[in-house]
Amino acid sequence: MWGSLQAPDKAPGTYGFTSGTGQAPQNPQNSTEKKMQTMKKKYQIIFATGNRGKIREIKAILAGSSTPGAEIEVLSMKEAGVEADPDENGADFEDNALIKAQAVYDLLRSRPAPEDTVRIVMSDDSGLVIDALGGAPGVHSARYMGYDTDYRLRMEHILDLLQDVPEEKRTARFVAAVGAILPDGSPRVLRDTMEGRIGHSIAGENGFGYDPFFYLPQYGMTSAEISPEEKNRISHRGKALRRMLRELGLLT
Repeated sequence: MWGSLQAPDKAPGTYGFTSGTGQAPQNPQNSTEKKMQTMKKKYQIIFATGNRGKIREIKAILAGSSTPGAEIEVLSMKEAGVEADPDENGADFEDNALIKAQAVYDLLRSRPAPEDTVRIVMSDDSGLVIDALGGAPGVHSARYMGYDTDYRLRMEHILDLLQDVPEEKRTARFVAAVGAILPDGSPRVLRDTMEGRIGHSIAGENGFGYDPFFYLPQYGMTSAEISPEEKNRISHRGKALRRMLRELGLLT
C-alpha cells in the first residue's frame, strides 16, 4: 500500500507520500512527472464523480487552464465508461478523495490510454465545515440527514440549529481535497478552502449543494448569488484544482 502521509514544508495543505522511511525524497519530481512535463502534450483527466453539478463546475474551472501546448481533455466517469461507488470511509477529505481516485484508476488498468496521451485520474472530496456545530457536517456533508435528503431540507435544519447563534460565531468554510493518481500509480492530494459564514436565509440560484446559505461577507451575498465565473475563481474546489494542475506542471 501507500507509505506515510506528510505535508511538505513549502506547501501547507499539500500532501505527498513517502516510501515509509519518514524521509522526504530529495527530488520531489519523479520520472512520471518529468515525462508529463517534457514529452507529452495531450492529457486526459478522468474525474471520479457522478455529480453533474460538480463535473460541470470542474470542466468550467479547467477550461483553458493549461500550459502552452498542452491539450487537456476532462471526462466524467460516465463519459469514460466507468462505474465506481467506493465506500468513502476515510477519516478526512484527503482520504476520501484518494479512495475515489484509486477506485477508478484500478478499473482503468485494463484500458490503457492512447499512446500519445497521459491519463490522470482525479477526484475531490468536499464539504461544509461549520464552527458552531463542531465542524459538522464535514466529511458527511453529502450524506447529512441521509443520502437522498434534499439540500434545502438540510439547510433549513442547519438554520434551525443556528437560530440563536450570533453573527460572529456563524463562521464556516467549504473544504475541498483534490486527489490525483498519476499514470505510474503514485498518488498526490492537497486541499484548499473558501471562508465565509452561514447566512440567515436561503438565497440564490447558481451553484449547488449548500451554496444558497453560504454567505460571503466580501460580496454581501451567498455563493449561489455570485456569478459562476466568480465562484470558480474563489471557490475551494477551483483553488484546489488549479493548485493540483500547478503541482503536475500543467498550469503556469
